[in-house]
Amino acid sequence: MKNQKVKSLLVIVLFLLITVGCAYIDLYGLMGSGKAEDITLGLDLAGGVSITYEIEDKDASAEDIADTVYRLQKRVEEYSKEGEVYKQGDNRIAIEIPGVENANEILEELGKPGALEFLDPDNYSLFASGQEYETVLTGADIEMAQAAIDNSSGTNEYLVQLEFGDAGAQRFAEATAANIGNPIYIIYNGEVVSYPTVKSAITDGACVIDNMEDYESADALATTIRIGALPLELKELQSNIVGAKLGEDAIETSLLAGLIGLALIAVIMIFVYRFPGLVSVFSLISYTILMVLCLNLFDVTLTLPGIAGILLSIGMAVDANVIIFTRIKEEITAGKSVKLAVQGGFQKAMSAILDGNITTLIAAAVLWMMASGSVKGFAQTLALGIVLSMFTALVVTKLLLNAFVELGADNPKFFGKIKERKVRDYVKNSKVCFVISALIIITGFVFLPLNKNNENIGHVLNFSMEFMGGTSMTVEFDKTYTLAEAEAEILPVLTEATGVPGSEIQLQNVQNSTSLIIKTPQLTLEQRQAAEAALEENFTVNNFSLENISSTVSKEMQRDAIVSVVFATLLMLVYIALRFKDVRFGASAVLALLHDVLFVFTLYAVAQLSVGNTFIACMLTIVGYSINATIIIFDRIRENLKFMDEKKVGLKQIVNTSITQTFTRSIYTNLTTFVMVLALYIVGVSSIKEFALALMVGVLGGTYSSICITGPLWYYMRTKIGKKKTSDGNAVV
Repeated sequence: MKNQKVKSLLVIVLFLLITVGCAYIDLYGLMGSGKAEDITLGLDLAGGVSITYEIEDKDASAEDIADTVYRLQKRVEEYSKEGEVYKQGDNRIAIEIPGVENANEILEELGKPGALEFLDPDNYSLFASGQEYETVLTGADIEMAQAAIDNSSGTNEYLVQLEFGDAGAQRFAEATAANIGNPIYIIYNGEVVSYPTVKSAITDGACVIDNMEDYESADALATTIRIGALPLELKELQSNIVGAKLGEDAIETSLLAGLIGLALIAVIMIFVYRFPGLVSVFSLISYTILMVLCLNLFDVTLTLPGIAGILLSIGMAVDANVIIFTRIKEEITAGKSVKLAVQGGFQKAMSAILDGNITTLIAAAVLWMMASGSVKGFAQTLALGIVLSMFTALVVTKLLLNAFVELGADNPKFFGKIKERKVRDYVKNSKVCFVISALIIITGFVFLPLNKNNENIGHVLNFSMEFMGGTSMTVEFDKTYTLAEAEAEILPVLTEATGVPGSEIQLQNVQNSTSLIIKTPQLTLEQRQAAEAALEENFTVNNFSLENISSTVSKEMQRDAIVSVVFATLLMLVYIALRFKDVRFGASAVLALLHDVLFVFTLYAVAQLSVGNTFIACMLTIVGYSINATIIIFDRIRENLKFMDEKKVGLKQIVNTSITQTFTRSIYTNLTTFVMVLALYIVGVSSIKEFALALMVGVLGGTYSSICITGPLWYYMRTKIGKKKTSDGNAVV
């Protein structure tokens, strides 16, 4: 017994040491890395520019694509060492440059096809007269170009150092040997950028351009030569410009939301579950610390939806603890000692926790595979959060709770008991709930034609840029403009700057902010630059962000949205059917999911919320979260079918009893998640408020359906579908 107490004490001490150690790494790092501030931020948090190009050349070789990516990377590095260029799919190249402010200038320079050429005097004469000519070298021949300083003579001499590939070195050797004393002209995009004189034949594949005025001019020439010509022609499909201050505000408000949510969840858990609730708070703290650590460890790029995913998963992390603690209360109520009750609680909660979290992981995995950009970040953090929540609940909470019980915290009063609840006839009352649900869902469909006839929307839903294509600017002014004021003062400026008729420009206020969303048909880069310049010239603009999406990308996003939701739902159906060995469990779960999705769909239709990438994330999150609540009830029905005599008490009573037994779990789990999302909605930035609002409705809808719809639906499917008639006419199910 004494040895066991020592082991328990060691468990607690080890937990504290590991937690403090991980917290230290989060704050100060380990060997120069691992700090929270080292987490890679997405463009929506760090600010910057992103762009996706489509390769116009039909038969572009892998070598040409790789060469284009390399040269674009070199161009990007001139603006930021953290910029990244990568191939996307078969014929696209994506670029992300965080932390830059001169976004429009970057967009203008990045995609230029360019034409870097080295010409000898004779061919330069042909070029100058507009005739065909032969180049000595092209951008493809340049291996290295960089500025340098030579102080061997005692004074600084500024140089550009060049190195050529094998084929280029041979041609350059021939050209310099034939033109000693003459210039070699370096031309970029049709303009002469330098014309150094050849002093001797250059045969070793390397040379320098001397007599540069200063280091800056040497560096500028080296940059021009280095980026050279792009081997392939590119077409802009999508671009996004985000002001850095918007990202800073998003981080600050999200952290505040997280702290508020954590505090409220801690109060709820301690109030409801007493001592185990306090232990779950320690577990939740370790979960949060581990999350920051893992974001660094797995090099996850943190986005604004990603932060939402973390905050959502914090609420969901409590779910496993709620299931376990409810089971412990049941065991104590049944007369077991606290020690045995804790063991039994974890054991009986295991299947429900695994099934519920695996189905949510399915939704996150599908979202990660189908989505792109910031929404992919949401899927990553949500999946990571689910895995960590299972670990902290099934390992950390279990070790701590057992250790404290072994050390003397074994008074049943510390844990509480289940108050006997009257078993209500949920199956009978479900008919009223079915009618209420039908009316809510029908309301959503009624609003579709109304939205389409609304001149401010023009479609069945308020489709965002991702689904419609076009250009969207979010502009934060120094004061709030009403729509009438914006149409009178801002709209004429935009019309004059872009040439787009006012009837094709849509203005939208952002709730509780001085920002205005301006949507237009897809603008060219020149039009976008003109719009930004005109706004800054005529008004006081604090922040400016822009998104430009082609119709090609928007159609793909619409397709991916439908496919991802259908695919995730089918996978869940298969998983539940296999786990519960009854396809009616899976079918009724999917119907309940459809019910919850349509609830949120009604919100989007009635409130005219923006439907875009975050809409997909919201729907799949609700699908995963709702199925979690459904599985808890199904798990209890499956258990009660083993221990309750169906012939004696009847299937309806088993369903009603199962719902009653899981009622408090459904309420408290959804309450903790709702509290976290509510905090995000109240203090979060405007761009995440709609997402948080939809999640809150989804959580409420999931709570309602898990209690009032799911169990009765399975009951009706079980009694009406697949039953056989005996010889006496009775039904056997």
